[in-house]
Amino acid sequence: MKAPETIICVDCGGKCKLLIHPEKEIEPGDVVAYRCLECMDRWDVVMEEEGIDYE
Repeated sequence: MKAPETIICVDCGGKCKLLIHPEKEIEPGDVVAYRCLECMDRWDVVMEEEGIDYE
């Protein structure tokens, strides 16, 4: 599966961009890093099975 290219920042509500190549295949349980474009916070997200809406 592939990680979503963006998620919503929990702190400020801004857009977080994926820090790995968007075509990289990941498995459930893998940790994927994002950086918020607004507040610059980093989020490490443990990916679940496909079909979960991260936005």
